[in-house]
Amino acid sequence: MATDLSKVVGYELPAKPVSWNKRDLLIYAAGVGAKADDLGIVYDKSFAPLPTFPVVLPFKGDSQELNLFAERMMGQPIPSMPRLDPNRVVHGMQSIEILKDLPLVSGPGWTWKTRYTGIVENKSGIIMTAENILLDPKGVPYAKLYSSSFNLGAKARGENYSKSIAGPPQGKPIPKDRKPDWTVQDKTSPEQAIVFRLSGDYNPLHIDPAIGQGAGFGGVILHGLSTFGFAARGLIKAIGGNDPRSLTFFGLRFTSPVKPGDALETQAWQVGAGPAGTIEVAFITKNLTSGKVVLGGGTAYIRKAPSSKL
Repeated sequence: MATDLSKVVGYELPAKPVSWNKRDLLIYAAGVGAKADDLGIVYDKSFAPLPTFPVVLPFKGDSQELNLFAERMMGQPIPSMPRLDPNRVVHGMQSIEILKDLPLVSGPGWTWKTRYTGIVENKSGIIMTAENILLDPKGVPYAKLYSSSFNLGAKARGENYSKSIAGPPQGKPIPKDRKPDWTVQDKTSPEQAIVFRLSGDYNPLHIDPAIGQGAGFGGVILHGLSTFGFAARGLIKAIGGNDPRSLTFFGLRFTSPVKPGDALETQAWQVGAGPAGTIEVAFITKNLTSGKVVLGGGTAYIRKAPSSKL
């Protein structure tokens, strides 16, 4: 009898505790390429959290110590799912909606809730989509995130299957009749993955060349969430006047890997009005080293600074 993947959709994991301090926020900023002039996110005398920081909390949990990636991400059994190989998992999609500004220090009692809202099986593997909510000690939601993981080569039913009950907002396409309104160039360092993993994602794919070779990437690749943060930080600087609070939603697809040391270019177009006084921006990020688009289908809601020029 074929595996009933419908049981995966709607399944909730037990809530898990998460926490952070100012040092975690500074390490995250460095992991997404913060520069010397980004004092608003790196100088503890007066700074604000980058709004994308919660994406690392399911990896970090409530510990300041190292963790085993396989245990942290694969430890909870899921009904009807085959055993998955943590060394053959790549990020497919990520979004974050910021509901309330993060405090600089969490304190105890914060939790991370996860339910699976979609699953796809095809000839290449299994894609799982999860909805994640960050809650304060009183149960107030501070962020809602969607992420998808692509489990390369995994099989359950052995045939195509798809079911979904929830997902992130769908943005507008990139205009084909005009050049980008903003272009932001940046460069990762050869040590970028070494720094970013300190935020809690100790997947050996991003540090061990042999794992990267075995997964078909030709060696170590940068965390997709680091590239995610590079793009978010770039748009905050270019459009939001370098105010981290200007970004209220940020989502995209991971389309090609980045290697530490690669140069990046994010191209963004204003495509309409967003909620609560923001503008809606469509964007892509290109790898200038490989020539490939690495972040596709990007959508952001940003409060545009008066000094930001189209």
